[in-house]
Amino acid sequence: MSELLDDAWPGPAADADRGRPPALRDVPGGTFDAVLAGRGTRLVRDDGVVLAWDPARWRAGASPDDRRLLDRCTGPTVDLGCGPGRLVAALTERGVPALGVDSSPVARVLCRRRGAPMVRRDVFGPLPGEGTWSHVLLADGNIGIGGDPGRLLARAVRLLAEDGSVLVETNPDPDEWWCGTAATDEGAVPWACVGAAALGRAAPALGLRATTVATVSAGSRTFVELRRR
Repeated sequence: MSELLDDAWPGPAADADRGRPPALRDVPGGTFDAVLAGRGTRLVRDDGVVLAWDPARWRAGASPDDRRLLDRCTGPTVDLGCGPGRLVAALTERGVPALGVDSSPVARVLCRRRGAPMVRRDVFGPLPGEGTWSHVLLADGNIGIGGDPGRLLARAVRLLAEDGSVLVETNPDPDEWWCGTAATDEGAVPWACVGAAALGRAAPALGLRATTVATVSAGSRTFVELRRR
């Protein structure tokens, strides 16, 4: 997989880049950069629902719940919306080839400091290894990227090898399928929220089937694995 990572950061940053210096505040960015930098903790949907996020968890190492998700990643894995790169770093430590994708410049800085390979790109644009990845990760609510779960899942499938899978972290309400816009203090973006049952019902129309559903942390996190039908 090394040829897939040619334009990614391949390893730990120089000592000057370690830690979280004040300069991180000066990195230009977009809607989610304040959250990634620790300056905000919520996303407000256009229907008034507040999504409380935990950027401290994203910036920490992979949790036991994360590791249960990563146990499903038995081959090369691409993490869409990787943020600070904790999942990519954890997979790399396991010896699993992995690559993060995120459009945020703050995420890029944080991934570099962690030593997590990543590319700063739009997930809907050209990416390394199209059609060869064993797994695509959509964790931490990233099924919401772009505000159209069907389009995002179709994009994920195009990244996969024939026998690959998409691993999705779904919303707590199993029947939820909401699409709209959501805002941080930095601006608004198209967003979506999808529950496990709703995802399972929608999967066949996308040429997919849910093969695994796992609920962890006393029901607060649910992971769904999708494969081609």
